[in-house]
Amino acid sequence: MPTKKALVAVPKSQAGIQSVEVGFALLDALTQAPGAMMLRDLAQAAGMSPAKAHRYLVSYQRLGLVQQDGSSTRYDLGPAALKLGLATLSRLDAVALARSRMDALMDQIGHTVAIAVWGNHGPVIVHWQEPARAVTVNLRLGDVMPLLGSATGRCFAAFAPSALVQPLLKAEMAQLGKAVRTGMPRNPSEAQIILEETRKQGLGRVVDTLLPGISGLAAPVWDAGERICLSLVSLGSSASFDAEYKGRVAKALRQFSAQLSSELGSKQ
Repeated sequence: MPTKKALVAVPKSQAGIQSVEVGFALLDALTQAPGAMMLRDLAQAAGMSPAKAHRYLVSYQRLGLVQQDGSSTRYDLGPAALKLGLATLSRLDAVALARSRMDALMDQIGHTVAIAVWGNHGPVIVHWQEPARAVTVNLRLGDVMPLLGSATGRCFAAFAPSALVQPLLKAEMAQLGKAVRTGMPRNPSEAQIILEETRKQGLGRVVDTLLPGISGLAAPVWDAGERICLSLVSLGSSASFDAEYKGRVAKALRQFSAQLSSELGSKQ
């Protein structure tokens, strides 16, 4: 299981057991490796001698944190490590984790930020924060976002399981061309092009589409099962919002979503 980073940093001034911290380097090396490792390689990755590493590994084997293959003699994570990982995942709340970091994201981006999750009728805004001088946006908590007309919707439409989004996407596509807005696809073929672009860029994007004068970007956050569990959204006035895929806002959203995804157990 991927190593989970501590949510609360422990002050270095607090006393600890140094040998535990030193030995953890072996477990960390195993979590980063693609598979089981030979003793010499594992010791090198952990920055210690093979003899020292072996003593730690003997204890870890007794605890079930590490196991050794009898034929290849390679070491890998054991059943106790799996139990710890699963217990950690069961305690993680993706929305709470994201909310605790939204102030930092908003300060970095300088525009309104929000969190959306998948609801019974599509993507739903469940958290919303805006800077002091934000442009007023006519959206509220609990609002359901359209799949094709919003950055959030395009993010879910592109990355959520097809069986989940197809019924709603089909209904929206049936209405295409009846009320054309800026940036909206006019037919299913154009809709598919937009979703392919979203997958390629890793971000949902709209410019003056859902709301005139408002642009937005949305990034997916992945859980340990490599499923999209929420979308991080930022939006603002098209006059000042950097909606470029390689722009400042896009970069911040990608970094933020990658960090959250990692903490939730994703390897994406």
